[in-house]
Amino acid sequence: MELSAKNFDEPDEVVELPGLLEEIVEVGGFVVGREVVAPGWRWSKDTKPAVGGEWCEANHVGLTMSGRWGVAMKDGRTLELRPGDVFDIPAGHDSWTIGDEPCVTLNWTGLRTFFASKVMLPERFLATILFTDIVDSTAKVSSLGDPAWTELLSHYEHIVRSELDGAHGREIKKTGDGVLAVFEGPASAIRCAAAIRTAAGRQGLQIRAGIHVGEVESSGSDIRGVAVHEAARVMAAADPDEILVSETIRALSLTNDLEFADRGDHPLKGLEGTRHLYAYVDAKLHG
Repeated sequence: MELSAKNFDEPDEVVELPGLLEEIVEVGGFVVGREVVAPGWRWSKDTKPAVGGEWCEANHVGLTMSGRWGVAMKDGRTLELRPGDVFDIPAGHDSWTIGDEPCVTLNWTGLRTFFASKVMLPERFLATILFTDIVDSTAKVSSLGDPAWTELLSHYEHIVRSELDGAHGREIKKTGDGVLAVFEGPASAIRCAAAIRTAAGRQGLQIRAGIHVGEVESSGSDIRGVAVHEAARVMAAADPDEILVSETIRALSLTNDLEFADRGDHPLKGLEGTRHLYAYVDAKLHG
């Protein structure tokens, strides 16, 4: 593993919006941002016009370095943060500075999603749907013990969020030890799943993943529809460390130089008939 360090005095990327400065570095596969927001700044007043949507749809995890700030979720919950507070702010929120001092935070997730001009989920839309799950997590808990497993799972979840952020995927919710996310296209979902698989392997974990595309309906911050159920069933049919995709996903991905192995027809629980599935083959691993 490479030994490396970067300094915010020489950031890889700088984003400036009214009342907000974000300096971003990428190190060890992680994206970290130092954010400085001015007194009087508010997301809905100053940043919303630039990125769109009614609420900030990024999931922010980080540390408040100085200053104070507030958060309001669209369900009415509020929170005030001060220096030293470590935070996990879900998508669907407004935020603002409190007092006359600029607020400085370090952010480990939500950076690329925040600045990707993503709007809120429409009522119905076509989405590429990714489900992931950790294989044999119960056995892992038994062998490692609760404290070690909790630490390992926390690190893994951070990796997942970082990979989703880098691929412009949107985390919809956690599903036990896995995640449900949506993407704008199949190729980004497949490559994100492969990156998660690789990162999980470094932690001694195996995952399975399933990817499907179809029309979904938004329900608050969640999504629903037959396509969501089908994607979950595709994942359930995957072997350890396998990324299974539907026939539609494969057809849409052929122009992206992605390779697949035929896995034949599978009955999927709760769905009529069978579905022809394919496994993504990482050329770098099998070349």
